Amino acid sequence: MITDEATIGIAAAIVKELGGLGSPHRIWVLEDLAERPLKDLPPEILADLETSQVSIFAVWAQRNELRSRMQMTDVVNRRKIRHAHMVNINRQIMLEGMRADFLKVDRLSAKVIAMVRKAQRVRATTAAGTDLTADLNPNYRWLKTSGIISAEKWGNLPGGEIFTAPGEVNGTFVIDGVVGDYLCTKFGNLQETPLTIHMKKNRLTAAHSENRELEDDFWKYTHTDENSDRVGEFAIGTNIDLKNVIGQILQDEKYPGVHIAFGNPYGAHTGAEWDSTTHIDVVGRKFNIWVDDQQIMQDGKFLVEA
Repeated sequence: MITDEATIGIAAAIVKELGGLGSPHRIWVLEDLAERPLKDLPPEILADLETSQVSIFAVWAQRNELRSRMQMTDVVNRRKIRHAHMVNINRQIMLEGMRADFLKVDRLSAKVIAMVRKAQRVRATTAAGTDLTADLNPNYRWLKTSGIISAEKWGNLPGGEIFTAPGEVNGTFVIDGVVGDYLCTKFGNLQETPLTIHMKKNRLTAAHSENRELEDDFWKYTHTDENSDRVGEFAIGTNIDLKNVIGQILQDEKYPGVHIAFGNPYGAHTGAEWDSTTHIDVVGRKFNIWVDDQQIMQDGKFLVEA
């Protein structure tokens, strides 16, 4: 159990459940081991992960800590640890997204992933102006993280998404939901001041917003390294118990619809051959989605039964 001072109350609730199950466990509080923001994950935690079967990361992220989280997930991937990733978990998410019927979410996720695995293309539009197409690479794997965590792929909690690394994304995405990483905490819900981005041949080509600070920060983030502006994730949120975007990426990326991410394509899982030191998700609202020629979502509602 890895936590920090800001999230220790939620961690304590989880630890109480672990105790009730009789599961041997150890608790690490980041501030007890290193100064924040972390430059690297403390070696004590890395060593403990080498002997663990299950890990839970419930931490309020700080700027420039992605490297330390990647060090953790490198061990998780190599050892196939069942890992629950709960970055920026808060009370509202515990009372909303974490109370979803994850068996129902998993059934829906399984149906949708079966469809996209056979597809060549996914198109997504919104009334706000999103119109993008993802051409899929048959050599890249689709993954399901529906809240039921296996050794195959660690998952965010709350769960509810399927994702891959796309072959190529082109078009426009109106981000009227939320952006990820530390920009999420800084800018929150973007419904009133959306960020509009344009992509060509899988690269970010332009970004515009009335909030110039948001525009500038996003552009700077997506130009950190040579692949920070490259679409590394194409995903469909499947947590049908979520009713709205709340301004927290941990939950909002599971909101029914399309989200994409620039940067790291999780190549260890998707099979993508390239890499990046950054990863930032972007979320919109009320999508229409077509898998090849079959429409599976209209105005944010799935047309597929769970």
